[in-house]
Amino acid sequence: MTLDAIVREIRLLPIDERRQVIIAALNTLTEEIPTKPYNIRQFRGAASHLRDVDAQEYLNQLRDEA
Repeated sequence: MTLDAIVREIRLLPIDERRQVIIAALNTLTEEIPTKPYNIRQFRGAASHLRDVDAQEYLNQLRDEA
């Protein structure tokens, strides 16, 4: 079902039910998305190639690439 079709169907509802639809839609925005917690050890060596690089030089290089 497309968004336009959903909106058309909502417009056919009584005002009280439309309010309920709005509240239900808003509630979906505040639901927490389950995430898997990361263990800090998983990131070991992830940026080892940057160990001897000056941070400002690295940022300048990234900006130049954009």
